[in-house]
Amino acid sequence: MSGFFYYKEFHFFNLGGNLKESLKNEQIVLPEVRLIGPNSEQLGIMSSQKAYEVAVSYDLDLVLIAPDAKPPVCKIMNYGKYKFEELKKLKEQKKNQKVEEVKEIRLSMSIDDHDLQIKAKQCCKFLSDGSKVRVKILMKGRIQVRPQIGIEIMNRFAELVASVGQIDKQPEINGRNIFMVLAPISLKK
Repeated sequence: MSGFFYYKEFHFFNLGGNLKESLKNEQIVLPEVRLIGPNSEQLGIMSSQKAYEVAVSYDLDLVLIAPDAKPPVCKIMNYGKYKFEELKKLKEQKKNQKVEEVKEIRLSMSIDDHDLQIKAKQCCKFLSDGSKVRVKILMKGRIQVRPQIGIEIMNRFAELVASVGQIDKQPEINGRNIFMVLAPISLKK
C-alpha cells in the first residue's frame, strides 16, 4: 500500500502550462485498480499489471483518472488524443476569458486646467475602450501638509470624465499618494 501513497502524491506533473499530465501505462504501480474500458464500460477491479495487459490488448493506453477513489480508477483510452482534447478545451477557456485592464493616469498637485483637460481626454479614451483607470497624485515636499488640494483636483477630474465614467473607488490618501479608480459607466451597471 505504500506504493499507492507514493503515486498519489505524484499523480500529476506539470507540462509547462496549466495542463497537467496523468500517470499512464507502466507508471501506474498499484495493488488494485477499478478499470473502465474504452467505451466507458466497467471491466472490474484488478491489479494494475493485469489492467495494463488489458489496455495493451486493446492497443490503447492505461490512464489513472481518479487516484483518490477507493480503489483508484483507471481508464483505457488513446492518451495522445485525450491530451490534445484537454489542451483544446484549455485554449478555448483562455480565449473566452475577459481580462480587465487597469490603466493609470498621473496628475500633479500643481496641474493647470488645460493639462487637466488633456489628461481627462486621455482618460475618456481609456474608459470608452472598457478599461478601468486608476488616477494617482504623488505629493512631494511641503505640499504633503495639504492633501485636501489633491482631493479637490481628483474631484474636478472625476467631473470632467463624468460623461464616460464614474468613480469606482473614492479618492483615498495612502502615504504620499492619493488614489482614485474610475470605471466605465457600462461596467458599473
